[in-house]
Amino acid sequence: MLTWHSFLQSVMFFVRSISVKVTKNHYRSSSVLMSGAVVIAVVAFSANGFGGGGKNAMAAPRTVDSLEADEEPETEALFEGSSFVTEAKIQFGLLNTGSEGQHLAGALLERDVRDRQRRQADAQIEIEALQKQILKEKEEAEARRKAEEERRAARRIKVSDEDYQVLLRIVQAEAGVCDEKGKILVADVIINRVLSGKFPGSVKGVVYQGSQFQPVSNGRINSVKVTAETIRCVDRALDGEDYSNGALYFMNRKASGRKAGWFDSRLTYLFAHGGHEFFK
Repeated sequence: MLTWHSFLQSVMFFVRSISVKVTKNHYRSSSVLMSGAVVIAVVAFSANGFGGGGKNAMAAPRTVDSLEADEEPETEALFEGSSFVTEAKIQFGLLNTGSEGQHLAGALLERDVRDRQRRQADAQIEIEALQKQILKEKEEAEARRKAEEERRAARRIKVSDEDYQVLLRIVQAEAGVCDEKGKILVADVIINRVLSGKFPGSVKGVVYQGSQFQPVSNGRINSVKVTAETIRCVDRALDGEDYSNGALYFMNRKASGRKAGWFDSRLTYLFAHGGHEFFK
């Protein structure tokens, strides 16, 4: 690499060599020529010497002719080798990269917002569907409750104190050994008969109708002791609790003996529970 001192020596040597060759008559033109040579030398040094190395780093000063011949390539080399041009390219690249990064970040943010909105919309749709389902279930439950209440209300018959006592005793006599459902079923059959129109219209009339209930025929209805469970079951039946499927008859096959044939031949079997078979 040329130092500043060696560069000045080269310039001065070049000036002295030209000064010897010119005459006084050509002083002015020589001065111009020298000035041009100095300028060219400075340009050459700036482009090559300070740039650091290369074929032109130690080259001898040029003449005017060589300057004119190489002026355009030298100028192009100056600008192409300039750090300013390189830096400008780098800066442009950085700016361009930043712009693309911002665009990408914006696109990701927009996608994230859309995804969040979509999830919120899906969640809202799911919530609304659940709310509709809950509302539907509530309406169905309310409809069932009303239907059950109407059914129970239709089964609530008016009973006198005497009717109530008769119902307690016949249930105890017929189903005293049965579970709660068995006791309610016997009471339900009595109530079904009262409501049917085919039998007497009161509990006492149904129970004491001729040849209908064995405890009445043998007088056991008058000797039974009514339990608290029987009372609860009769009250539930009078409140409309019903498992009978409309049964109007029941029998204990073992206790009925030959009479069981009449049930089998003339009635429709429904179901059995607690030792009793129920018919319609």
